[in-house]
Amino acid sequence: MTKEIDILKDHVPSPQEVAEYEQKWNTLADYVNQENALDKLFFNLCPENKDMSDILIKCSSLNDFYSTNIFKVHNVAKHFLNQKIDERLAVDDLNLVMDLANIEINGKRFFFYSFATKYCSHHRPDIYPIYDSYVNKLLKYFRNRDGFMAFKESNLKEYSSYYNIIQSFKSFYGLQEFSVKQIDKYLWQLGKEAFNRYN
Repeated sequence: MTKEIDILKDHVPSPQEVAEYEQKWNTLADYVNQENALDKLFFNLCPENKDMSDILIKCSSLNDFYSTNIFKVHNVAKHFLNQKIDERLAVDDLNLVMDLANIEINGKRFFFYSFATKYCSHHRPDIYPIYDSYVNKLLKYFRNRDGFMAFKESNLKEYSSYYNIIQSFKSFYGLQEFSVKQIDKYLWQLGKEAFNRYN
């Protein structure tokens, strides 16, 4: 039995477990303070995406706090400026994530998918779930173990499909009372426990 399966075998997503991980999150001062700082930046200081400097400081902060290794933040911010972000966030446009993620830098194409989900989520945490490698592995684990939904690896990297996978996860395990953000915190923490090789 692998370390990951050993850690996860006793975990069944439930309202009680999600609530426990919410409480655990609230004890992590570094993450709580980081999220509070990002909320202040995205909701109060720079809520719009019409000015290059606003977008640049948000991209830089996300890149630093999440260690996303975006190596050309200015290029990313310039790309974001052209995507009519505010209008699309207002109508819950899931395709916005894909348009933000697909970037050309110095003639090469890049797919900054996880970063794009984080950027949208920090504007609209009620709508946009965050994707990362821990959540990817955890969703595949529960798919294989419990069959909560049939999906392919590629569906996780197509945001409309990813959104539907998260909704199916919530429905299958009876987690409708929890916000997208609360599910994000649960999946990320449990995924990190299971799949972080440094644990």
